[in-house]
This record gives sequence, structure tokens and C-alpha cells, in this order.
Amino acid sequence: MNRRFKNLSKIFIAALSILALVLTGCGKKDEGTAANTAGGYPSKPMNFVAPGGAGGGWDTTIRTVAKTLKDTKLVNVPMPVTNKPGGGGGVALAYLQELEGDDKTISVYSPPLLLIHLNGSSKLSYKDVTPIARLITDYGAFVVKKGSKYNNIGEIMDALKKDPKSVKFGGNSSAGSMDHIQFLMIAKAAGVKNIRDIDYISYQNNEGAAQLLGGHIDLLSTGLGDVSALLESGQLVGLAQTADERVGDGALADIPTCKESGIDAVFYNWRGLFGAPDMPEEALTYWEDTLAKMVETPEWDEAVKKNGWSKSFANSADFDAFLEKTNEEYKEILADIGMLKQ
Repeated sequence: MNRRFKNLSKIFIAALSILALVLTGCGKKDEGTAANTAGGYPSKPMNFVAPGGAGGGWDTTIRTVAKTLKDTKLVNVPMPVTNKPGGGGGVALAYLQELEGDDKTISVYSPPLLLIHLNGSSKLSYKDVTPIARLITDYGAFVVKKGSKYNNIGEIMDALKKDPKSVKFGGNSSAGSMDHIQFLMIAKAAGVKNIRDIDYISYQNNEGAAQLLGGHIDLLSTGLGDVSALLESGQLVGLAQTADERVGDGALADIPTCKESGIDAVFYNWRGLFGAPDMPEEALTYWEDTLAKMVETPEWDEAVKKNGWSKSFANSADFDAFLEKTNEEYKEILADIGMLKQ
């Protein structure tokens, strides 16, 4: 009996050991899955998308994000940037629709994401992508070629009050989108009555600055950071910026605000990152958290200052609420100038 008992005891202990190993293995498997979700993503290269051409505001923003994430070692996989210009951002927006549920593609957007839907240029809207985080606020700038006959924004507005066709102005967004709208808002605030009659020339692939330098237009409406290099070199002169107070360094800081010029108006050019429709929750959480860390780094602070941006981080939920509110505001603006289609 004793020997039998001992044998049974050994068998029982062995069975318990095997069971423990099985349970431990299951536990490790679960832990491994959790680790892959939390720490193993991303394990493959990301696909960062700029909806405009090289050198523009979208391109600058997404490349700055990629560089900062790499320099700070917050992300350790390649983050190449693909430019998909066209349609005021509509081409890239359509591209994202083909990637429903994708966790490796991220695009940058700003007001045109809302405006191209409201003005009828695109059937797609901000509701067709996944907001990840708002990062910065940029501001509009109205610039002229060095040697222009216009010395300040007041002279531009005086000319438009007399004849709305007298000033040739253009931008890098489509008609009814950001560069167009920000100028008309300022013109209306300045007392120009016939803003619907002002002609706007739309350029693609950030050709606006080249057209201005070539003498084909009198004034370029653009993002403040988009022309910083040309302002620093002295080729372009800033007449006004749409911030509450002057932002940036060097030539950017030399540009007076519209308010300083007697025009009580501002225009905020927010920029944020978006994923494909139905981006997996794990990926959304990862990027939301990672970007929250990025915007607190000295590297990001330096980039923000250099480009004349302001930090305005918002997480996914807050960004979504902001988009809904801002969309309603843009509706009013477009209705006011007769360009609301949706």
C-alpha cells in the first residue's frame, strides 16, 4: 500500500506539474499577444501620406513628424512619405478609402479636408477617415514679390474696394478651400463689399510661389510656414499674417498681423493626422499616445518655432469634436460667399 500510495503520489505530482506547464504556457501566450499589441506594433514600415506636393504645408508637416519621431526614437520603423497631390487633398482622401481597416497608413490634413466636401469638390468628408490627433496650428500669410507696388495689406484692400478685379491673387488650394477662403474672410472684415467678384487663381503642386515670383499674380495667399524660406531669402515680402499675435522667428516675425493693420480678423490653419477608415483601435491608441509624447519633446518645440506654428495638440476624441464644430463654422463662411454646396 505504501509503495502504491507513493506511486500514486508521484503520478499526481507529475500530473500537476504538466498542468502547471500547460497553464503557464497559456499565460505566456496571452502575455505575448498583449505584448505584440502594446509593444510589437508597428513592426513594419509605415506609409505617411502628404496630400500635396513637395515643399508645401502638408508635406512639411508630415515630414517633420516623421523626422521627430525618428530623432526621438519614439518610433523605430521606417516612415517614408508619399506625395499624393491633386484635388485640394481629394486625391489622397480617395486613396485612403481604398485602405479600410489599414493600420500602416497615416495622412496629414488641415481645413481643406472639410472645405472640399462643403464646396462640392469631393463627396468624401472628415467622417470618412479616422482622426488620430491634432498637432499644430499654422496661420495664413499674404505675400508679394519683392519690389511689388503693394506695400501693405491695406493697399490691397483699398484697391479691391475700388475694383474687385484689380488684384490678381492666387493660392495653392482649390477654389472655395483654405487659401481662397482665408483671404476672402480678411477682405470681408476689411470692408470689401463685393468679395464674390474677386478672382482667385488656384495652383497645384505648390506652384503659387513660382507664379508670384514670375509676375503672373500680384499676391499669394498661403500658409505662413509654406513660404518661410522665400521670406528669409528676401524674394518674397509678407504683408500680413492671420494670427492673433506675430509668430515665428526672423522674417516670419517681421510680418504684421491683420489686426495690426486695422483688420479685426484671424484665421487658424490647424493640422492633424488621420488614419484610414476603421483604423484598428490598437493602432489608433498607439499613435495617439506616441504623438502625445512627441509634442512634448525639445525636437518638436524647435520645429514648431522654426516653422512659425503653434502647438495645439488634441487627442482623437477631442479632435473629432473639434472637427464637427469647425465644420459648422466653415458652412457659414461658404454660405456667406455663395460657395456652399453640401
